[in-house]
Amino acid sequence: MPSLPDALRRRLSGPLPGLEAQLRMAPRPLIPPDPSLESGLMPAAALLLIYPHADAWHVPLTVRGSGLRHHTGQVSLPGGRLDHAGESVEDAALREAYEEIGVVPADVEILGRLTSIPVIVSGHLLQPVLGVSARRPEFTIAQHEVERLIELPVSRLLEPDAVAWEERVRVIPPHGMMNVPYFEVGGARVWGATAMVLAEFGALLADADAGT
Repeated sequence: MPSLPDALRRRLSGPLPGLEAQLRMAPRPLIPPDPSLESGLMPAAALLLIYPHADAWHVPLTVRGSGLRHHTGQVSLPGGRLDHAGESVEDAALREAYEEIGVVPADVEILGRLTSIPVIVSGHLLQPVLGVSARRPEFTIAQHEVERLIELPVSRLLEPDAVAWEERVRVIPPHGMMNVPYFEVGGARVWGATAMVLAEFGALLADADAGT
């Protein structure tokens, strides 16, 4: 049987699951992203890192610190905006993961990119980058940015009870109540753009398991 990284490499050589997979974790009523809004967004990157731990593949997630400007207390992938015009999204994702949770860039093999997501509330176009480490990183938490680390077993994304729903107030137009899907992991609820990235990754996992 091929390893998960090998299966993901093969799967990434074809079309991505894309928006259809992302929208599985989008709030209802469903408001599809408006491509015309993307031109004014700042580029940002996030690292979705898989690594072996306790005989299973995991992904590190962060609970964002209370002193940050955007998305305080939410669960995120390590990431942030590009520092300068010449920085690639891969370099930015690795830099942010090192700064936030101590992942050493040299220990990460980049497998590819997932589908970008516009995050209108913070004014960013988020580009997820998929990477793999051959061993569990020696995590070091930047306490001014990260409240705590969650280690998510990737198998959780494919479990039948992985997704639950709650009502929230929509903070951007159209205002009102929305029904929000989330993954519950490590005692925290993962929703919004992070959940949408994980939904596309889950679709890749399902395809990889099926040998496609």
